Amino acid sequence: MKAGILESDRVVTVSPFYAQEIVSSVERGVELNDIVQRTRITGIVNSMDVLEWNPTTDKYVGSNYDRSTPLIKEVLQADVGLPVDRNIPLIGFIGRLEEQKGTGKKEMEKQIQQLEALYPQTARGVTKFNVALAHMIVAGADYMLIPSRFEPCGLIQLHAMHYGTVPLVASTGGLVNTVQEGYTGFHMGRFSANCDTVDPTDLQAVVTTVKRAIETYGTPASREMIQNCMAQDFSWKVGCVK
Repeated sequence: MKAGILESDRVVTVSPFYAQEIVSSVERGVELNDIVQRTRITGIVNSMDVLEWNPTTDKYVGSNYDRSTPLIKEVLQADVGLPVDRNIPLIGFIGRLEEQKGTGKKEMEKQIQQLEALYPQTARGVTKFNVALAHMIVAGADYMLIPSRFEPCGLIQLHAMHYGTVPLVASTGGLVNTVQEGYTGFHMGRFSANCDTVDPTDLQAVVTTVKRAIETYGTPASREMIQNCMAQDFSWKVGCVK
């Protein structure tokens, strides 16, 4: 990779902020930060597949999807075994079970099971690859939790906003470039890049941001944020290079 970077005319990342991050420190640049600094680097915000992820035609959630109806949320609650109540804020998380995305591997799968046992009426975890369920979570959740320690761009927040689900994101990489605090989502702040330890301040930032989001649930400000999310254009016709 070092040779490829040094011999290239330009390094391209999938977001401008990530381009800044990987030259800012050894941790963010994974020990290649000084190498990347020797070449030209450009960040171009990634885009999403608006054919597969289209709320009006999504085969997994039905056609003519409308954020103003609570039907899909109630179907999701029923499918995963949660109490069916449209008035309860529903927070989703979709990601690989490893440290970068907010949880981690087999040991954390056990902790998810323990969480379900402790809070059977409020928490559910599905630790398997399930495309249909992923679409249902994106469509049915009120908020999407994305606590990534680093994120070159991220697609989950783009999918979520396209479906009117408000993202709660760590302030890193492409999440900075695609989610606007208080307008299309909530920012938790910058997390530690060290995946070997759990920083209590990171956990508190997640808790504080979730509380902030829930406090706005059902308010005019929340409804306006949903509309702002769905008004974004995440197709390549905006993100293309001329």
